[in-house]
Amino acid sequence: MRFIDRDEVRERLTYELCIPLVRQAMIAFSRGETRQHLRSILPLSEGRMFGIMPGALGEHAMFGAKLISVFHGNFAKGIQSHQGVVVLFDGETGAPVCIAHAGEITAIRTAAASAVATDALARPDAARMAILGYGEQAGTHARAISKVRKLEAITVWGRDPAKAKAFAKATESELGVPVFAAPSVRQAVAGVDIVTAVSGAREPILEGAWVAPGTHVNLVGSSGPGPTEADHDLVVRSRFIADSREGVLAQGAEFLYAKAAGLIDDSHVVGEIGQVLAGDLEGRQSREQITVYKSLGHVVQDLAAAKALYESK
Repeated sequence: MRFIDRDEVRERLTYELCIPLVRQAMIAFSRGETRQHLRSILPLSEGRMFGIMPGALGEHAMFGAKLISVFHGNFAKGIQSHQGVVVLFDGETGAPVCIAHAGEITAIRTAAASAVATDALARPDAARMAILGYGEQAGTHARAISKVRKLEAITVWGRDPAKAKAFAKATESELGVPVFAAPSVRQAVAGVDIVTAVSGAREPILEGAWVAPGTHVNLVGSSGPGPTEADHDLVVRSRFIADSREGVLAQGAEFLYAKAAGLIDDSHVVGEIGQVLAGDLEGRQSREQITVYKSLGHVVQDLAAAKALYESK
């Protein structure tokens, strides 16, 4: 059995490879060509959980599961918040053939998925982005989205101004794009075309009133039914598109809170990004429309990434 460690994933799972992989995985998922169950989440204690995500890339294709722990306190220790493995099984014999580092795959494929959604939903001339959060996903999203839009400037907000400034300096040096640390979320999102929320906030930090018409928003930081990054107003005002409609109806926090308040119903989730990519669903309908991509992540993205690494070397 082959083992693909974190360093190999980071080196070989480039955005040039991962973005088209994830795009095709999302289309296949929305067409029903893949199979998976909703993720099972086992809470451990405050800020600590364990998730199990099983799936298959097709009837006779590779299948497997991601076993992942999420420990939010790890960031302060300088280690990944997501730890775990992706296990691949051969689709013909049923034999396990590969174990890959899930933390690194998750970091890269999540950002690649947001880049795919941004490419499909943001205005073609979108050039300014705000990132809410300065953790690992902030860096991966800056790299990935810069592959699908020619960014002219990035603003970043985080609770610790010093860390936000350090992130801005490092990201500007890496990408060659001006990056500014903003003192508030409202100031961070003013005048931008793309907002990417990767904060892991427990309560809403992004208000719909601050989001200008025509903005595209990626809601990524909350991956379960509890924490939420955006208020009801943003959800209600937006064309709301999921990575997995079933997943968002069950576990998408921002949607669930707005629904519980009686402001929307299930029809507000107009569809999945895979349907948009396949041409089966209209994405952005006008320059002035606010679009939201709600990301929970699904295991076929992880399996597709691990399979590509396993088969290419």
